[in-house]
Parts: sequence; C-alpha cells; structure tokens
Amino acid sequence: MSDSDNPTGYDSKCIFCKISNNPENDSDLLHCDEDLACFKDIRPGAPHHYLVVPKKHVGNCKTLTSEDVQLVKTMVEVGKNVLQKNNVTDLEDVRLGFHWPPFCSISHLHLHILAPASQLGFFSRMIYRLNSYWFITADQLIERLEASRTPS
Repeated sequence: MSDSDNPTGYDSKCIFCKISNNPENDSDLLHCDEDLACFKDIRPGAPHHYLVVPKKHVGNCKTLTSEDVQLVKTMVEVGKNVLQKNNVTDLEDVRLGFHWPPFCSISHLHLHILAPASQLGFFSRMIYRLNSYWFITADQLIERLEASRTPS
C-alpha cells in the first residue's frame, strides 16, 4: 500500500504501519483483520509478549479521545484471544498496557500483551511497571478516555 492509496491511514515511514499492512508479513502476524494486527515483540519482556496495533496509523495513547474507547477495548480482546490461542489459560496473570509519552519508542499506538506477568524479569518489571508515569494499563486508559467524555 502506498501513501497515495490511503493518504490518511498509512505512514510509509512507520515500522508498525509497514508490518501490519504488508501481505508478505502474514506468516509473522498472529492476528490480522481489517482493522488490527498482532505480532511478537522483538524484545520480549515475558514468555508471551505481543503487540496489538491498528493497521491505520494512529498516534500514541495520549492522542486518543473518548471516541477511541472501542478501539482500545477491541485491541484488548484481540490480545486476550491471541494469548488463548497460544495456550495461556490464566488471563489474570497478564499485563496489558501502553507506554505513556514521551516514553514511547514508536509513535504508533501499540498495546503490549505480556504473560505470565508473574514471570516478568527485573528490567521488564520496571519497563512495564504498574502505576508508573511511563506505563498505563489498558483499563486505566479506557477509564481516562471515558472520563473525558463530555456529558450530553
């Protein structure tokens, strides 16, 4: 896909756009549908470490609005489904979240799926630390986005 084919939804300079929209990568994708793709993190922080990304270019989690709540919820569903397909049965021992800007290495929205969370190594426990100012769980992001809705 070139920029001219989809001028608003694809960034040819973005590695996650390239990975999720390249048919040659299909064998590396653990999930791929019209909107989302999932693949293994190249620097795994847990035995199961996957990234769920929108196929269209979306900025980081700080750029989301209340209209994006369903997107985040769907990303979580995809992540949990991929875990289950990979024989992860304890969905209580998982960490699902996003790095909070400016602590993002790639500025394309990506949900980290880590399992089992109890097996995170020392550095991973720091990088994906709960209640830190550099990492926000999917549930915390959803709450934040829902709270930003203006009452009608």
